[in-house]
Amino acid sequence: MYATSEELKRDVQKFADELHGKFDGSDGKKYMVLCGGTGCMAGGTNDLRAAAQKLIDKENMQEHIVIRQVGCFGLCSEGPFIRVYPGDVLYRLVKPEDIRDIFYDHLMGGEVVERLVYVDPATGDKCEHMADIPFYKKQKRIALHGCGVIDPNKIEEALGYGGFQGLMNALTMKPQEVIDMILASGLRGKGGGGFPTGRKWQFAHDQVSDEKYVVCNGDEGDPGAFMDRSVLEDNPLAVVEGMAIAGYAIGAQDGYFYIRAEYPTAVERVNAIIKQAEELGLLGDNILGSGFSFRAHVRLGAGAFVCGEETALLNSIMGKRGMPRPRPPFPAVSGLWDKPTIVNNVETLATVPYILREGLENFTCYGTERSKGTKVFCLGGKVNNVGLVEIPMGVTLRELIYDIGGGIQGGKQFKAIQTGGPSGGCLTEEDLDTPIDFDNMVEKGSMMGSGGAIVMDEDNCMVDVAKFYMGFICDESCGKCSPCRIGTKRMIEILDRITSGTGTHKDFDELEALGEACKTNSLCALGQTAANPILSTIAHFKDEYIAHIDEQQCPAGVCKDLINYIIDPDKCRKCSACARVCPVFAIEGKAGKTVFTIDTEKCIKCGTCVSACRFDAIYKG
Repeated sequence: MYATSEELKRDVQKFADELHGKFDGSDGKKYMVLCGGTGCMAGGTNDLRAAAQKLIDKENMQEHIVIRQVGCFGLCSEGPFIRVYPGDVLYRLVKPEDIRDIFYDHLMGGEVVERLVYVDPATGDKCEHMADIPFYKKQKRIALHGCGVIDPNKIEEALGYGGFQGLMNALTMKPQEVIDMILASGLRGKGGGGFPTGRKWQFAHDQVSDEKYVVCNGDEGDPGAFMDRSVLEDNPLAVVEGMAIAGYAIGAQDGYFYIRAEYPTAVERVNAIIKQAEELGLLGDNILGSGFSFRAHVRLGAGAFVCGEETALLNSIMGKRGMPRPRPPFPAVSGLWDKPTIVNNVETLATVPYILREGLENFTCYGTERSKGTKVFCLGGKVNNVGLVEIPMGVTLRELIYDIGGGIQGGKQFKAIQTGGPSGGCLTEEDLDTPIDFDNMVEKGSMMGSGGAIVMDEDNCMVDVAKFYMGFICDESCGKCSPCRIGTKRMIEILDRITSGTGTHKDFDELEALGEACKTNSLCALGQTAANPILSTIAHFKDEYIAHIDEQQCPAGVCKDLINYIIDPDKCRKCSACARVCPVFAIEGKAGKTVFTIDTEKCIKCGTCVSACRFDAIYKG
């Protein structure tokens, strides 16, 4: 247990030296470093580990070859990964049967297994090292500090990689000096609203109360978003440290993690690191002899999207129904149990230690005039490089999609990017050179949001995209206020009519009126931003809406009610492959004798027949 900062500093250097050897193999050992991110784990990391360990045991190399498992490497579409030291060679899309080649050819023979290294889809160049892959070149890891480098289950590795140095620095300052530093940094909330973090802390600091609280909002619910989950899984100590710094600044002694129960790995690792920190005296009473006491607790969310809104979240922690309440009073004045409370999201709290550890200049040198630092995005959809990225504010959407994302899959035409999740909007080709920051996104009709970025190509129907997001919002409305409860239901009904071919031009006026009613009268941001996906797609892709209404056609061939599957008789080889996979027996014909046809009355338009046909004989009509 560390009673003083000096005692901790003494061991930190030892932890750093031990970790450094695991980075480059300078300790004389060879390392197989496996990605422990959720995507790679689902892809078979445990199987890779078992296969590698079997060969190590077979060759009696336990003292010479070590298997390590760290957090997410970021480039999720190329996982599972193995990073080999010395040499820092990255292998991707590794299968258990590939372990033998990595073990004998590389670790034992010194030859790189070329077929497993990354290939740039734009140039065809092979990249043996992570630093050479374009996906990583324009990134700067601040909130993701330590992710993909340290073992998140071992507090010693986090401490050796800079953990708690920010808190140690904060404890040498007065609380107001810490707040002043956060204010000067320009740090804004990364959960979507972009409210200045220092101002929120100042409000809570100025309140006179016997108890105050810090809450970490880990209730990440946007479709396609996994930023907060990755930080909590890959370096939970950074978020614990950020929470403790916030507690010191405002005068709080307790912090609460609110993490959705669908993130069991994140919950497990946060609980484990809290326990280890308590055992070392880094949480609890009189931390490092400073007189400051702080404890962290974990509460699970049940998966309600609305609980990402801070007042609904606080209600949930207190055992109440997760519904928003009117503001003011704001949580900084009256939050948990009517005490002053600050609510920051995971990424915001993970950024705080960097500022206190590295200093203002090393943070403010990144970003734009009004948005300092970096932002973590989950880049998904129709890009070649899908994954977790952290970029300096000011990088353009074009750089994000083409330089980092590797361009559009299959060389298809870019159509739009949805930023900000259900609360955001679609941006198009004309917006690609827009520097990414909080204000620019809003000015363009979207928003930064928590960091979801879904790329769409020519095969996406924008009416269907709007319908998807509106369906999500309608399902997740808590129902407390009628503009959101009723308005979202009416909007999804109108979109259903349009995508089924029964819409009219009056629907545009109705959607606009309903959107305005939700925006101006809803209690929280879920309802206030509900119409954004609809209004932005109408603004940029009204011709697609008109095609659905006037021509009863879906130009992208997505909306089922407006398409039929047809077999081209000139291409049909009478093989019966399509008929054999049809789940509703809608395809008729005799194998080897007659051309097959599709009964459109029976067809459920699942597309299974298209996948089964090897001759491209089935098309949408």
